[in-house]
Amino acid sequence: MSTSNVRVAMIGAGTVGQPLARLLLDSNRVDMLVDAAAARIELVAICVRDGAKSRPGVPAQLIVTDSMATATRDDIDVLIEVAGGVEGTRELIEAALSRGTTVVTANKALMAAAGSELIALAHQHGADLYYEGAVAGGIPILRALRTSLAGERINRVMGIVNGTTNFILSKMSAEASDYGAVLAEAQALGYAESDPTADVEGFDAAAKVTILSSLAFGTALCGEVIHREGISRISAGDVAYAHRHSLVIKLLGIAERIGEHGISRRVHPVMLPMDHPLASVHGAFNAVFVEGASSGPLMWLGQGAGGEPTAAAVLGDVVAAARNRVTRRCDAPLSIDPSLQIFPLGELQSVFYLTVDVLDRPGVLATVAGVFGEHSVSIKSMEQSGFGDEARLTFLTHMVFESDISATLEDLAQLDVVDSVGSCIRVLEDDPS
Repeated sequence: MSTSNVRVAMIGAGTVGQPLARLLLDSNRVDMLVDAAAARIELVAICVRDGAKSRPGVPAQLIVTDSMATATRDDIDVLIEVAGGVEGTRELIEAALSRGTTVVTANKALMAAAGSELIALAHQHGADLYYEGAVAGGIPILRALRTSLAGERINRVMGIVNGTTNFILSKMSAEASDYGAVLAEAQALGYAESDPTADVEGFDAAAKVTILSSLAFGTALCGEVIHREGISRISAGDVAYAHRHSLVIKLLGIAERIGEHGISRRVHPVMLPMDHPLASVHGAFNAVFVEGASSGPLMWLGQGAGGEPTAAAVLGDVVAAARNRVTRRCDAPLSIDPSLQIFPLGELQSVFYLTVDVLDRPGVLATVAGVFGEHSVSIKSMEQSGFGDEARLTFLTHMVFESDISATLEDLAQLDVVDSVGSCIRVLEDDPS
């Protein structure tokens, strides 16, 4: 039986693109890829900005520099986009899909902002749009949600989906270091960008939660803003408190059902019990924890960032795309559930850890506690540590509404005896009573 050829072009040859090109061109993988794709995958072009730059392992004859011409070539079956960015990249992907060319991308920001429109465009023109590499690096979580768990009712998806923040929090926990020092180390090691805002303030994780939610629950990929809090205000003192109470701090992305039609999506730090499966995920690793009505708890763990793990995820999509091209079929777009409604953040409940720096004077504790009482926030425990003329009050609440904690923090900040309101971190407890 003759083997079909599936011709592939790629835009981008950076952190992900170079290892991906080497995988596609590896002669030792040819038979493996043919078996998986039922076709011979032929890489015919790699589009880059600087054609003169040296790229080890990437044949110079494949290098081109016109991205739109690459995206609209008549002789390609699959376009791989690993260049990043949104607006200019969106135009390239739309041009390829409009010609019936299947697209494989690792672009989380673009998929979160306009994924539903792009998927509809692909379906309209008999093409596919794959994006496994957009979430959690080499972990095949999107394929698992779309296929293995397709008939399952997912109740919650919760995970560590940003390697930079997990590296920082892991180092702070292991070495009792301050955030600033560990961030600088992460930047020196290449785990964090020179401008780390997208990672440490939760923007990257928020895009990934949006994508996970679409596959788990049927929400749209349309750029909807979700609640987001980062890790830049977490201190060594917060980490020390967590340790004393057998807790560990992680930045989690969460998408969950609330009741029959409610949905909540958010990114924020959480204090987890040390025996929770996500608490043991250290360094730049990612993990995604899924709770299904029938399957129960499931977890995927792996390298969540880096060129080679992400390239492996993208290669899996290329194989799936090639297989569909050979069989002349395309995947149906996932349906959107119009009955889902965003559950108000203020109506969620949690246990909270929070710190308040106050003037060390008689009656201050009673004044502060009075504010908690005014907003029906019940205090489970309190610790006080002094430093000079000031003191730090550390509180752990019982289960309370988010809206009540927000109102409490606002009123505390207005008190003359309060120097500053510090950290406010949700706590996941096995028994929050």
